[in-house]
Parts: sequence; C-alpha cells; structure tokens
Amino acid sequence: MATNIGMMDSAYFVGRNELLTWINNRLQLHLSRIEEAASGAVQCQMLDMTYPGVVPMHKVNFDAKTEYDMIQNYKVLQDVFNKLKIEKHIEVNKLVKGRPLDNLEFLQWLKRYCDSVNGGIMNENYNPVERRCKGGKERSSRGSQKISKSLQTNNMHNAGSGDIGHSKISGPRQAKIYGANSAQEVQALSKEITDLKLSVDLLEKERDFYFAKLRDIEILCQTPELENLPVAVAIKKILYAADAKESALAEAQEYLSQTLEAGEGKAEED
Repeated sequence: MATNIGMMDSAYFVGRNELLTWINNRLQLHLSRIEEAASGAVQCQMLDMTYPGVVPMHKVNFDAKTEYDMIQNYKVLQDVFNKLKIEKHIEVNKLVKGRPLDNLEFLQWLKRYCDSVNGGIMNENYNPVERRCKGGKERSSRGSQKISKSLQTNNMHNAGSGDIGHSKISGPRQAKIYGANSAQEVQALSKEITDLKLSVDLLEKERDFYFAKLRDIEILCQTPELENLPVAVAIKKILYAADAKESALAEAQEYLSQTLEAGEGKAEED
C-alpha cells in the first residue's frame, strides 16, 4: 500500500495532464487546472470510488469556495484516512491556498494510492454524478434548515428587545470604537499575512532548489557507468527511502560496509 512513498518515487513524476484525465474520466468532471481540485472534494470522491460507502458524501461540499468550506472537506478526508488507517499527513493550510505544486504533489500521491488498491482499474458500477447529487441535496437541505433556525432565533431576539432608546444613543459611539479597533486589527493582520507570504515564498524556493539538487544526484546515479557502484547504490537507498520518519543513512552505511568487506575478502583470496 502506497501510504508512504519517497519524493523520488515515480508517482511524483506523473504529469498534470495525466492527472486531470484520470480525475475527469473517473468522476465525470471537466477540470482544466490542477488547482481546481484544491477544495478537497475531488479527493474525497476518489476515495469514495475506491472504498464505496466509506466516505460520508453528504458532508462533502463540491461548491466550496471559501477556505472555511474547503477545510470542512479536508476534515471529512482526514476522518476517512483515520478510518482506513492511512498514514498520510494532509497539509491543509497549503492545499486550500490553491497553489498548483502543492495540489499536484497530493494528487500524485492519491493516484498512486488508489492505483495500489484497485490496480488502476475503474469501478464500472460507481456512478460519480449520482453520488455527488445525493450528497449535494442532503447537504443543501441541512444548510437551509440551519439558516431557517438562525433567522427565527434572530427575529425572536429582535422582537423581544425593548431597550430601543439606549441602542440609538450607544450605537454611533460603539461604532466609532469598534471601527478604530477593527482598522488596527486589519492592519496588523495584513502585515502578518504579508510576512507569512514572504516566508512561504522563501521556503518554496529553498525546497525547489534542494529538490533540483536531489534530482541531479539521482540522474547521475542512474548513468550506466555508475549505477552498479556501491556508492551509487547506497545513495539511491537514501533517495528512495519510503518511510519519512526514519533515516535511511544507517542502512546505506551498512550496505557500503558489507560491500567493502566482501571486496577486501575477495582481493585477499586473489
């Protein structure tokens, strides 16, 4: 099961067009860009297709536009991961921003995982449109009920409020105070957001820089003249390590040590 695959795995070299074709064919959608799947709804339905009945589709919002609604979809996805014991960290804060690279990597992983379960074969008995429609109707109905109850509560509260004169006097004064505080808060939050964006941009550039270095090392180790050398094999063990929690350095060192000892022993025999 491809719950943990290394960054050098072939799964992460699947192109955008192939991923979009995979999503559109199976779910009968018409996505043209990877970031259109940033809401998490597509990921939920892909697992619903892979494990029919496991995903509560009535909780999945395919019309999610705000980050809040998208996060709710990822909460559903995380619950499904927990239920299926899938050890995969979902970087929700990055995915909901709609950045192509982050969403591309997550969808590449998802495709590898689904293919490892069903062998890449489409479930012909699954009706993606019907599953989306049923979920949408139930979700819309519940949302309407919540709005209706909220309106009733507000109306009752307004009707029962008798201190009208006090509201007229205090209202403008309160508005000025709250307006000043809100302006300061907005300014502070805007500065914080700007700082965070700069930090994210720097981190992404650093990540891309080191990823390119690793890719160069991989290509070098795959050249016919070097790929069977002990050092090249040891390096590839580190690059292709699937478990991110443990370092593959010890295994690579042990391999090198055993290979060198075997080589010295053979040389002494000769």
